[in-house]
Amino acid sequence: MSALDWIFTSFFFVLYFFLLFTVCVMTFQKGHYVLGIIGIFVPFLWLIGAILPARRGSRYQMAEAMRYQAMSGTTVEPLPQ
Repeated sequence: MSALDWIFTSFFFVLYFFLLFTVCVMTFQKGHYVLGIIGIFVPFLWLIGAILPARRGSRYQMAEAMRYQAMSGTTVEPLPQ
């Protein structure tokens, strides 16, 4: 293999692991398990799964709901009378 082949191979290997630990994890957390599994072979599907809204009851949806609830409970104050 030439030097250019090694560079491209290394780049795509690093890109795949970056996507594996970021976008793939988000896809599984949002509850899109089929896209996550098939995305192992076609990583573009991980991006689709990460962009789609979270399924009801998924880990991501529950965390977002708790975050919104915490934000609304601490930042909303009654107006002084």
